Amino acid sequence: MKTTESPAPVPAESGAPVTKADLPPGRPPKEKKEGTVLNAFSHGILVIWAFMVVMPLLWAVMTSFKDDRSIFSSPWSLPDTLHFDNWSRAWTEANMSDYFLNTVLVVGGSLIGTLVLGSMAAYVLARFDFPGNRFIYYLFIGGMSFPIMLALVPLFYVVNNMGLLNTIHGLILVYIAYSLPFTVFFLTAFFRTLPTSIAEAAFVDGASHSRTFFQIMLPMAKPGLVSVGIFNFLGQWNQYMLPTVLNTDPDKRVLTQGLVQLAVSQGYKGDWSGLFAGLVMAMLPVLAAYIIFQRQVVQGLTAGALK
Repeated sequence: MKTTESPAPVPAESGAPVTKADLPPGRPPKEKKEGTVLNAFSHGILVIWAFMVVMPLLWAVMTSFKDDRSIFSSPWSLPDTLHFDNWSRAWTEANMSDYFLNTVLVVGGSLIGTLVLGSMAAYVLARFDFPGNRFIYYLFIGGMSFPIMLALVPLFYVVNNMGLLNTIHGLILVYIAYSLPFTVFFLTAFFRTLPTSIAEAAFVDGASHSRTFFQIMLPMAKPGLVSVGIFNFLGQWNQYMLPTVLNTDPDKRVLTQGLVQLAVSQGYKGDWSGLFAGLVMAMLPVLAAYIIFQRQVVQGLTAGALK
């Protein structure tokens, strides 16, 4: 059976104007994409926001390599020479090395304790039904909404009566208690999204609850652990109020206390270049942690939101 073919269009004569009727039928013109204006506006806002965040950081890094005279005479210009002695002076004379070591000990110990205890509590609340399950869960939620300022005075007396005032391990315990509510809230929702068939298969093979948790469920929850670990690291590294109240020993100060002490001393010494060098020292570990684990943070947030 033959099909009827449409005749080919006759080309226009040489030099004659071409009209729309002479052109072959083609696809209709593409419609303008919807949301182009909205996308341009949102991208513009993101660019402005990135500029507002990145520029102060770059300015602080640039200023840390200047001398005091250049900081005031030309604050927005690049340093003529790189003064690395600012960093060495802040590290040794301003005792930033001691403050950095104390901060690493406190944040490292509290971060490990928070993740271990928080993941265990979240796993039990997410996987097991028992009387008081929801009550305990809502107690953790209530801890997130309780202002830490209201607990400073009773917390001071509790830590003092336990003999943990002005100690590294006392500050670690307080940091763990301060970070547990958010950790349990985040990981409880994450453990609920994990498949139960794998844990049931482990129970059938004779695995105990502890072995199932540490060898099966905890590795599966790695994206969530990385995400909540980064958030806790940022909060604990930049914590200032708790160590100021509970850690008054000058030899056991953390970085935030050391930076404040260094800033106060500027009224007498005028070592502004050393202050900016110490500020960048305290800032670099936070930036490095987020840059290294940013992919895991996004994966953990999206994995915890999807079944």
